[in-house]
Amino acid sequence: MKDYIALIRLPQYTKNLFIFLPLFFALRLQEPERLFKVSLAFLGFCLLASAVYIFNDLHDLIEDSQHPKKKYRPLPAGRITKGSAIGLMACLLVFGLSLAYVLSIQMFYLCLLYISLNLAYSVKLKHVPILDVMIVAACFVIRIFVGGAVGGVPVYMWIVIMTFLLALFLSLGKRRDDVLIFLEKNHRPRKSIDGYNLRFIDASMMIMAAVVLVAYLMYTVSPEIIAKFKTDKLYITSIFVLTGVMRYLQIAMLEENSGSPAEILMKDPFIQMSIAGWIISFAFLIYM
Repeated sequence: MKDYIALIRLPQYTKNLFIFLPLFFALRLQEPERLFKVSLAFLGFCLLASAVYIFNDLHDLIEDSQHPKKKYRPLPAGRITKGSAIGLMACLLVFGLSLAYVLSIQMFYLCLLYISLNLAYSVKLKHVPILDVMIVAACFVIRIFVGGAVGGVPVYMWIVIMTFLLALFLSLGKRRDDVLIFLEKNHRPRKSIDGYNLRFIDASMMIMAAVVLVAYLMYTVSPEIIAKFKTDKLYITSIFVLTGVMRYLQIAMLEENSGSPAEILMKDPFIQMSIAGWIISFAFLIYM
């Protein structure tokens, strides 16, 4: 069971929490019917995401077996057979797409787009520098539109912009880990690594960190947002965004700790407290 949990990447499900953001920002999170439907959408999307992870593992089986970290995953390590993985992937796809179709035809098409993008990413596009991180960021935006479609709430421009920028920032941190592995182990995790080096990624992360913070500050003081939420105090929440971004930069710049954003989120109490502080303060200002 532990190997199958590792295969479906359970910790990565934290990414799918972005599905709840449209409800949160639309002030509809307290409505049971909408919350229930979006929770089902979260479950369905998790199933599809796991199917995509399994496909990626199957496609990269030979590469992963030579990777200093990924070689311990269930498939490269031989703890789960290819046949079992393919069977599980098929079941997850069927159940995930069926649930998406029942919930919303829009979600169904968005999920097909998500799967198509990820298949293209796994087979070819993840080896194209810059485009690879753009696709990862685009998949986060798809999650936002899924939440809006199932929750029956509009997806505002600012949510899309902030989600894309933040996902791009986090994706660059993951690529930094690939560069470090190449430098330390002389092993190239992916072909796109030829288009990256530490200087480029560090500069890009600094730029994206600044852009994320400026964009968020512009969002909090936007007349449209102040009128929508009936408060001009949202800028206070930028403290938690700033500390979270700085902490992630601190971790990413420490070579021995650079790694998956989802893993960092699960393990780092400082980032967890920053996220909790943002959620609590933002919710207090717009719901109270």
